Amino acid sequence: MDGATVLCKALKDQGVEYCFGIVGFPIIEIGMACQVAGIKYIGCRNEQSAAYAAQAMGYLTRKPAVCLVVSGPGFLHTLGGLANATENCWPMICIGGSSDLDLDTRGSFQECVQLDSARIYCKYVSRPTSVQSIPLHVQKAIRMAMYGRPGAVYLDIPGNLVLTSIDEEKVILPLKVPLPGPTSVPPRSMLLKGFEEIKKAKKPLIIYGKGAQWSERGPSQVTAFAVQTGIPVLATPGGKGVIPDNFENNVQAGRSYALKEADLIILIGARLNWILHFGIEPRFNKDVKIIQIDITSEEFHQNVPTTVSLLGDIGDTIELLRIEMNGYKFDSNSEWKISLNEKCKKNKNAVEKMANDHSIPLNYYAAYHPIREFVQKHDVLIVNEGANTMDIGRSMLPSLFPKRRLDAGSFGTMGVGLGYALAAGFYCRDYSPHTKVLVIQGDSAFGFSGMELETIKRYNLPITIIVINNGGIYRGLTTEDWNDMENEKNEDRCLTLPVLSLTPECRYDKMCEAFGGVGVLVRTVPEIKKELEKASHSNNVTLINCIISNDSERKAQEHQWLTRSKI
Repeated sequence: MDGATVLCKALKDQGVEYCFGIVGFPIIEIGMACQVAGIKYIGCRNEQSAAYAAQAMGYLTRKPAVCLVVSGPGFLHTLGGLANATENCWPMICIGGSSDLDLDTRGSFQECVQLDSARIYCKYVSRPTSVQSIPLHVQKAIRMAMYGRPGAVYLDIPGNLVLTSIDEEKVILPLKVPLPGPTSVPPRSMLLKGFEEIKKAKKPLIIYGKGAQWSERGPSQVTAFAVQTGIPVLATPGGKGVIPDNFENNVQAGRSYALKEADLIILIGARLNWILHFGIEPRFNKDVKIIQIDITSEEFHQNVPTTVSLLGDIGDTIELLRIEMNGYKFDSNSEWKISLNEKCKKNKNAVEKMANDHSIPLNYYAAYHPIREFVQKHDVLIVNEGANTMDIGRSMLPSLFPKRRLDAGSFGTMGVGLGYALAAGFYCRDYSPHTKVLVIQGDSAFGFSGMELETIKRYNLPITIIVINNGGIYRGLTTEDWNDMENEKNEDRCLTLPVLSLTPECRYDKMCEAFGGVGVLVRTVPEIKKELEKASHSNNVTLINCIISNDSERKAQEHQWLTRSKI
């Protein structure tokens, strides 16, 4: 039995189902051995996309998937994906080929300090030095990726081990990693302390994040907690869908007001990082109390003091807290809920005014209007990527079920789009065949991973992609301005072309047609609606190239994005 076979059999024995990658020397045989072992191999066009696909599949299935890459440059292309997985707390296993052990440090083909490079971004890195020990390394990699807070791991496979054969009985076979991993719950005294703070609060707010998505019973228990208590709720982008966005006490439309005025926040599987403005003034009440539920103790007292720290599995902890609260209900007629409802109504009206403005060229909100109607009628797994395209999508597109939205996440990573779409496509095909995959990307975001259109078509995934095309990053040039520049033959565009601009009205739809998919160009709301419905009944990949105004913007915000940006 050769090393490639031992590796892939070990992965299969540990429950790995998918491998995304790009093969070449010295890992071609590993890709082949994956298929022989029954692991589904998906050949991508870029290692970054393969890494993003593997981690998204790990998140969706709660089982780690593999990203398989060659040594040197191929491995280095995965570093963004490894960092993204660990920052998002998603499990993935990256397997990279490397120099033969006896050639290490001698300047061999694509020799690279891969272990040291991966260690910066991974929970665990290792390199087996014998074929018989490979299953031990695989077992620990699975365990480290999945136990505690999930994240990325890296296995370095020396080229000489791939084809080295040993007797099968010499292979060390470890126990299969029990999944899901062990969990814990906080002591009753801390649960009671949390309940006391909830009873005293005049303006309580529940905020839930992607940690609630990851917990096996997180969504059901968090929803039951919100229904039981009647406390207003707010999702982080990664938490959307844990509680359906159409829940009566969802105050997403009044987010800024809710954060600033709340005197108690029940923080469930979310971090007080940049997404929640660090929990500090002016976005938060300086005297706000925090009840935080998390599986990682290092998150407590991050940026602001935690009043009550509840360390444990989200679902199990919430269930115990509900029992201790013994039917407690927040006053539905409180001034807090009335003021929140008024703020939400005002903001929704402002958005609807823009969404109903169907003048040509469309603004973002008008383009999203028919997409929102489509999402409300179907079970859709959304991949949303871009600058304004993603930010507006977070507010315009409802998430009605858990794990039905993937976007740039905590790391704000551009380039995840079609890698995530690949994972979503295979997940829906194999686990949720009634769910449709809908990708909405800005034109700049599409450019990072556009060649994966060919991968999507090659594997016959009926994914619908909408490119919101404004000809730039945030904003672009009009065709008139572009044509004027075309006439200025003596100008150096490196000195005159706006740094945010791309070519206006690029025909990305033609690119999809070139790969055998369906490509359409749309400019109006009825056209978007028509093509979305057609795509939903197609077994082919469809790209809808939606031209919008080059200077369309978000609704005016109460605060600047982050703290310094003046773009």
